[in-house]
Amino acid sequence: MDHHDMPTTSSTTFDALALVLRLVLLLGTAFVAGAGLLRPLVGDLPRKLVRTIAALGALSAVLAIVSALTVDVNVVAVVIHVLLAIAIPVLLGRPSLVRWISAGLILLVVLETALGSSGIDFAVDTVYVAGAAVWFGVTVLSAGVPADQWRSTNFRLGPLSLTLGGMLALAGAVQLALSGVGFDRRLYETVFGVSLVLIIVLPVAATVLAGVLLGRAEPARAYRYGALGIGLGFLAWSALAAVPQPAPLPVPGVPLLAQASAGGADFPLLVSPQRPGQNLVHFPDSAGKDLSVGVAGGPVAQALARPGAEGTWAVVDLPHGRTDLVVHKGNAQTSVEVDAGDQAGPPIADADAPECASAALGGLIAERREVLTNCPSDALSTEDNAALVKLVAFVAGRKPSAITLVGDSSPRGAAAAKVVRDTAAQAGLPVRADATATSALLVVSGWAGGEVAMTRAAEAQRLAPTYQYGLYLAPWLLNGPIVNAVSSSSVPLRFDPRETLAISYAVATSDAFGGESPSVGGFYDWLGEQGRTVFGDVQIFASAQVNAMPMYPSEPHSPGIEMSPDYTGQWVPQGTIVPVSALLR
Repeated sequence: MDHHDMPTTSSTTFDALALVLRLVLLLGTAFVAGAGLLRPLVGDLPRKLVRTIAALGALSAVLAIVSALTVDVNVVAVVIHVLLAIAIPVLLGRPSLVRWISAGLILLVVLETALGSSGIDFAVDTVYVAGAAVWFGVTVLSAGVPADQWRSTNFRLGPLSLTLGGMLALAGAVQLALSGVGFDRRLYETVFGVSLVLIIVLPVAATVLAGVLLGRAEPARAYRYGALGIGLGFLAWSALAAVPQPAPLPVPGVPLLAQASAGGADFPLLVSPQRPGQNLVHFPDSAGKDLSVGVAGGPVAQALARPGAEGTWAVVDLPHGRTDLVVHKGNAQTSVEVDAGDQAGPPIADADAPECASAALGGLIAERREVLTNCPSDALSTEDNAALVKLVAFVAGRKPSAITLVGDSSPRGAAAAKVVRDTAAQAGLPVRADATATSALLVVSGWAGGEVAMTRAAEAQRLAPTYQYGLYLAPWLLNGPIVNAVSSSSVPLRFDPRETLAISYAVATSDAFGGESPSVGGFYDWLGEQGRTVFGDVQIFASAQVNAMPMYPSEPHSPGIEMSPDYTGQWVPQGTIVPVSALLR
């Protein structure tokens, strides 16, 4: 019966009640299962003890039924849970049989607390749940059966308490190591962190108490007194699956991908580069247009659209060190912790900052939290250099009268413009700055300049025959607002945006950042070192604003892709992209 995915509702009261239901259900079940597991080790049970176990079994069964009616759980697991919980008190007179039924119920509790875990996580869950159940079982049975009347002479209650307590504390320590929280302030500032501390500290306290009482020859009392600590530790362990795990702490210089909630809506935001001074705060289009942001107590900046980029962007000055970024959505507001540190960040041109942030987002989605030291516009890569050489040769083969070149002053833009001029000169093709009817437009600027160039080209083509030999973009300009500014444009790429890996990145970006479209720089950062083996020869692709996919209706779709104008995973929003050349070797 999986309670991990308890529905998130607008009612915090309902969520709290669902969590309490889960905790009481698992704790009561652990008590009755532990008592049944150890039943063969004692003789006849007093009637009062039988009634106690029956009450625990009934409580477990009733709470399981209530959970089925109020929370989205596995109905089959509920039925099994109810049958096992009722069978234990009914079959107490058959110790051998009830032992195996109890083992099955303990296994079910393990599954309920550890569903979705695997490997060492599942093993640690098993140790903690089983160890706590044995402790509870001894506690229940020793309440009615003296220690000297237990059947097995090898079953020594005193040493067992020390073993169980130490085992639970060790399991808790392993869980802390696996959690990724580490020894930082999240251990005492978040519910998840406090729970991690409790699952270690409480068993240790119970073990120390057991050692003291063992020295006084009072092993049974050790279980009764220690049951409070073990019980609270078990509740904390059970809560770990339902309590949200805290986000990683912000690291100075590493762009921050965070979640915010304001005005009844949840949405992501990106802070880049997270250094003292000017930073860009980015929201997806799905977050709405009524957003503004600022440092607590400081000026507030409206999040606005930027040329060539999706979503909205706000410029915020971050002070040194840790501070709260206050996000306003309409009349509601929330805060996100940031940490700019003390060192200055890399110089980032304002026009290229959105592309730089979007590239960093790819690495964050791939769970690589790397300090931002450079941006795509800082230099022309070897791969893009070769792609531009082949693109110019391809355009020259179409025999236009000239290439109309649009660049910018960034290091990448200046280097790209030189490559275009040198390659065109070798082909005897003039390069000019003005538009003509028989020229081809080639844009090697950044995102902002790219959208401006495409918008002007579209207007020029509307008024008169212009750029009859096509509109071409540098590889990094494959971005929705840029390519959608015209009806069709072409770009040289070393990957196919329709293939599985590119679509997987596009889907991951959409899922992680509110429907955001992919970018070439983000794809490179998402791939990391894998990109060295993924990219192949250059091929010219054409994008077009058509709501159709280049596949037959009967052709299998890639995972996550739907046949609709806004299907997840497309590189060109409300459009398509297809190859229009062979591989340019």
